[in-house]
Amino acid sequence: MGAAHSWTVDTGRWRCEVRSTGIGEGDFRVRDPEHDVGDRRRALFDAPWTVLHQVHGIDIVTVTRAGQNSGTEADAALTFVPRAPVAVTTADCAPVVLIGTTGVAVVHAGWRGALGGIIGVAADRLRTGGAEPVVSLLGPCIGPEAYAFGVDDLDSIAAVFGDSARAETADGRRSLDLPAVIQAACSWAGWPPPARPPSTADPAYFSHRTRADRGRQTTVAWLEER
Repeated sequence: MGAAHSWTVDTGRWRCEVRSTGIGEGDFRVRDPEHDVGDRRRALFDAPWTVLHQVHGIDIVTVTRAGQNSGTEADAALTFVPRAPVAVTTADCAPVVLIGTTGVAVVHAGWRGALGGIIGVAADRLRTGGAEPVVSLLGPCIGPEAYAFGVDDLDSIAAVFGDSARAETADGRRSLDLPAVIQAACSWAGWPPPARPPSTADPAYFSHRTRADRGRQTTVAWLEER
């Protein structure tokens, strides 16, 4: 059962490669020891990866060589150098890729991180490095049909991102439309809003919310010389 997605984007300065996995590519959950995650990473791109200790915050690391800052407590990584893969792991949260003319950022954005402004912070850091917006991508995340949400938290999110954040589950309960939130956040940050992704409610993906899966998919991006 595969659900991998692959993108190649010409930034003008670089060629940006992005891969986003599903259950068919295996569990990319970060463990100690790493079990066979190293082999799975190398199958996607054979270089040391920067993979973060994600905490649903807004901290970001900059990567200047392959593998730098791996394990750092943060929820986004960006790079302006070639062949330095930056990655996040997810099981319902949104893996967001902001591609600019000179760099790329990969962001782990749950509703808390989105509300905290992590996408805007990542966009600002890219601009500080001279990157102008090219495109944003969104890997698989939980869809509104399976994301029942408390009314108070939903009101707080809608107050920031608008009523497009409000939706209903398949059985008629209040829900959060996380892809719509990400689209709004990217647009406000000056990046083109990404296309809606597949939902992790689909059994082709790991989902903690819908199936209590322990596994994680990954989204990884790196730059190559054109």
